[in-house]
Amino acid sequence: METVGRHLLRDAAYGRLRGAIVDGTLAPGVALKPDELAEQLGLSRAPIRDALARLAADGLVETKPQSYTRVTEVVPQEVEDAAAVVGAMHALAVQSIARRMTTDQLERMRDANARFAAAVAAGDVEAALAADDDVHAIPLHGCGNAAAAATVERYTPLVRRAERLLFTSPQASRSVRLHDELIDALAARDATRAIAINAEIWGHLHHSVNL
Repeated sequence: METVGRHLLRDAAYGRLRGAIVDGTLAPGVALKPDELAEQLGLSRAPIRDALARLAADGLVETKPQSYTRVTEVVPQEVEDAAAVVGAMHALAVQSIARRMTTDQLERMRDANARFAAAVAAGDVEAALAADDDVHAIPLHGCGNAAAAATVERYTPLVRRAERLLFTSPQASRSVRLHDELIDALAARDATRAIAINAEIWGHLHHSVNL
């Protein structure tokens, strides 16, 4: 049986490496050498190897035995596929929660979108990404569907690289408006409208792949 300590180290290595790939610190094509990564992170090789295997399953790392392990390139079709899956899970969430959103949930969505708008205006991509996550997390986690939330968590890293392109483009202001429209639809308990706006949000991200 795996010890708790090893499990935590493996998760820590995975989280650190995934974050570095998603934020561009480890750029597409960069070689990943377990010995060097272990030294940089202050970990042994075992959790690094486990983390790289998980990242390969996520589509963020590619490995050829006895040859290389490296960060994958951004492949538009893979990003589009991941965005379609993530968008479908968010559609399921808004459909489920549309008729039972609380005033507190709606206010937290509005606050998150205000932070998102301010971050976009300031050109702060990290803050924009965090605020965007907060907007969508409220219906996603509020709907109570753990499988939907887990699926979004699984595919978000692939989508995140496209979001970085979108939130640094002139199109980012449109995301602010779409968030407002989504919140208004949920406030009106209009599931059909909320689903349609959700589709527009994720279609908007699709466009960023080809910017």
